[in-house]
Amino acid sequence: MIKFLGLLAFVYAAFVIFVAFKQPPGIWNMKKIEAFKKVLGEKGTVIFFYIWALIFVGLGIWAFIA
Repeated sequence: MIKFLGLLAFVYAAFVIFVAFKQPPGIWNMKKIEAFKKVLGEKGTVIFFYIWALIFVGLGIWAFIA
């Protein structure tokens, strides 16, 4: 079961990286992300997304090792 959660963490991280890189308008213009952009700026939001994805990659690796 924990390996399945690790796989989900990898998929989620890939999705977050996709959103940060491609910035699809339907997702990138959501209210929550608009609030992030207001506080962090455009570049800061992208960096935040990459860091968030790295955290979930680490979580996925941990789940596969455990």
